[in-house]
Amino acid sequence: MDVSFLGGPSPQRGVGVVAPFDFALDRELWRWAPDGVSLHMTRTPYVPVEVSLDLARLVSEHETLSEAVRTLTAITPEVVAYACTSGSFVGGTMGERAMCEAMSRAGAVPAITTSGALLEALVELDVRRVALVTPYTVSVTRSLEDYVAQAGVTISGCAFMGLTRHIWKVPYREVVDMARQAVRGDADALFISCTNLPTYDVIPQLEAELRIPVISANQVTMWAALRRLGTRAVGPYQALINPAARSGPVPPGADPGPVVPEEEQQQEGWT
Repeated sequence: MDVSFLGGPSPQRGVGVVAPFDFALDRELWRWAPDGVSLHMTRTPYVPVEVSLDLARLVSEHETLSEAVRTLTAITPEVVAYACTSGSFVGGTMGERAMCEAMSRAGAVPAITTSGALLEALVELDVRRVALVTPYTVSVTRSLEDYVAQAGVTISGCAFMGLTRHIWKVPYREVVDMARQAVRGDADALFISCTNLPTYDVIPQLEAELRIPVISANQVTMWAALRRLGTRAVGPYQALINPAARSGPVPPGADPGPVVPEEEQQQEGWT
């Protein structure tokens, strides 16, 4: 068979992703990636510490991040993303900026973090009051609240799960229950923290129910990284990604995204 008409592979633009050692939701990140964009994943070294502020600091040390970025240079990504929420907010807004600078120096490319992307998303959506959902302990959750407050955004409500391990196993129904607890009438948006907490399929349903934008750690990471490439993330009826979805709930007959069977909702991690 003559296949010369196929030419070669389509050109691919690369996004380098540095994730903590226990990150388990690679496939979720890919779901936001459009055709023509490849994700190149690497992980930080394993450390035997449960989810805590100590672990967040250990996986976000500048030398650790720089070494991880250097492992990606051979495949020349156009942007590098640190896909860890707690690791990028634990040092406050100044610490987050310093992480980006360290990664950019190591890879000679633009760099973002999940927590930096969160603040970008809040500006994009003109959010002044945000509700938070986290899987973390109280101390890690308070650190996120402090980070958001440093950016001048008010916390309107918060719900947390108190987990120190196996966050990737949290089913969607628990994420939804926590969202309902966190959101009060005066929230402009809801942020679901932790890149190891599965959220892709619940975002459109929650937006339709709560009537506010719902953003998550993995979503904002991909959205911000792809913005650096001058392209858009993909996702069904998500206000951050589709400006047309910001005007109200899902219209009658619109597809809010797939309903995921219970047996497929068990997924793993902590970040």
